[in-house]
Amino acid sequence: MRSWLDASKVYFDRRIVAILFLGFSSGLPLLLVYGTLSYWLKLENVSLATIGFFSLARLPYTFKFLWAPLIDHIRLPLLNRIFGHRRSWALLSQICLIASIIGLGASNPAQTPELTALMAVFVAFTSATQDILLDAYRIELLKEDEQGAGAATYVNGYRLGMLVAGAVAISLSDWIAMSIVYSIMACLLLVGVITVLLNKEPENLAAAQQIKERDSFCQKLLEKGKPLWLASTAANFKVAVIHPLMDFITRNGWYFLVILIFIILYKMGEAMLGAMANPFYQDMSFSGTEIGSITKVFGMAATVIGGLIGGIVTYRYGIMRALLYCGIVQMISTLLFAVQAEVGYNIPMLMVTISGENVTAGMATTAFVAYLSSQCNTAYTATQYALLSSFMAVPRDLFSSLSGILAQSLGWTWFFVGCSAIAAPALLLLLWMMKRTAETESNPA
Repeated sequence: MRSWLDASKVYFDRRIVAILFLGFSSGLPLLLVYGTLSYWLKLENVSLATIGFFSLARLPYTFKFLWAPLIDHIRLPLLNRIFGHRRSWALLSQICLIASIIGLGASNPAQTPELTALMAVFVAFTSATQDILLDAYRIELLKEDEQGAGAATYVNGYRLGMLVAGAVAISLSDWIAMSIVYSIMACLLLVGVITVLLNKEPENLAAAQQIKERDSFCQKLLEKGKPLWLASTAANFKVAVIHPLMDFITRNGWYFLVILIFIILYKMGEAMLGAMANPFYQDMSFSGTEIGSITKVFGMAATVIGGLIGGIVTYRYGIMRALLYCGIVQMISTLLFAVQAEVGYNIPMLMVTISGENVTAGMATTAFVAYLSSQCNTAYTATQYALLSSFMAVPRDLFSSLSGILAQSLGWTWFFVGCSAIAAPALLLLLWMMKRTAETESNPA
């Protein structure tokens, strides 16, 4: 067994350090079409209802599993020979992402909100594509015993990217135009481009085996007289899509529907709160600097602490009980925003609100990611995790689009009470799932 000193040395490995920068590149674009974009829209006097509907621009994050199999199996001409499969796709997605962020910043949401929404969709699509590639690249670059250190480093880099796109971008907006802010954010993504260029293409033996299975099935179809284009399409679809889906369904039976419903419900309240958080801060008369320093910098530290606590709770009590405990405390902490709405402009209260909500959100997220990972077969981790994480994004992208209408009709106080209450169905379903799991373990037949 490795000592603590020996185990800590893995974080100084060149590949682990590279994953930190890849996490930064993956985390930075999200807030540019989420919280920071909402703040910008509010500055331009866009209505809350319209701000809420802008959440739909992030739907590519939800449906990224639809084109993930294509990226897994299609080799880019010329670029594949120069950089390799993963790196060529990663570089293409990163270049397109940089261009789309600059285009989003150049739009005018007050005069042409339709163009702003379209550019936000482009940013979300290219960002989701980058996520698919960087997740696969990270998994394939590391050995099995290095995956834990890689995941921890990736998440820290991701949070750093979100901090820059949130706190730094919003604070800069007090001094320079948003178009320049978005251009600066786009230039920072060169960190990910340079990281991919400086690291080698990972060896993927499982992908090589899938290619053999695909080619074998394609050959059988050709022998039966099928045209080449049909045989090739059918073979790729079977290996890339059918096999991972059938594995997930056959392992869980009808229960897989319950799993998907739970995944959608668990983060719904947090997603609706997040969509309206920055407009709420502005209505409470907090400045951009105060929002950036307290809700982003201070809040990010609270999220990291919450993640560490969530890891301890998950290790101590198991995934299912950790989901329940962390979900309950997060539901309670959401009510702090209702108190903030009643208090109004009050920086000490804002610090209490942010620390409480972010600590519990970090706890719940840690338990939730552990649950998603536990549902994946290691033979199909990339595809199945992309599918489950896409379902996780449904409340953030779809249901949060209605948050502006609810905030306008209910007022801030009752809106946050509603965000807290929305968590109840997920927790009740979780209790039933825990009971079923206990009964299954006691009576496997």
